Amino acid sequence: MSLTTPYDPQNIFAQIIRGDAPCYKLYEDDDVLAFLDLFPQSYGHALVIPKRSAACNILDVDTDALCKMMAVVQRLTRTIVDELQPDGVQVAQFNGAPAGQTVFHIHMHIVPRYAGEGLGIHAAGKAEPAELEKLQARLVQRITQKPI
Repeated sequence: MSLTTPYDPQNIFAQIIRGDAPCYKLYEDDDVLAFLDLFPQSYGHALVIPKRSAACNILDVDTDALCKMMAVVQRLTRTIVDELQPDGVQVAQFNGAPAGQTVFHIHMHIVPRYAGEGLGIHAAGKAEPAELEKLQARLVQRITQKPI
């Protein structure tokens, strides 16, 4: 997919927003949805997407949607760092297949990084559902205690 490919309303993130596909939801408001990555590069890998913007990438997202998404990215990153205590955290956004984008709905990755652990290959291994459920419960509890 190129940088100018039209938005496909059947992409997996659009399906998640509509409720047609499940996710391990961490946070949702009228404009933004955050959930755990099914194919994590690291323990705690989360994704944040705008709900009202049919944009493939940063080049075509409206500024208001981008700002709302980034505010949640910052707050959720703080929550993940507080709860999981990683040694670092990577926040990333990819534009176009050659840059590593695999789902063509703009999204941000929050990837905790732990000393001595390499970064997993993007979309290479699917996480165990039971592990994702436990992590989801842990992070949602933290968010409930200290709302985003």
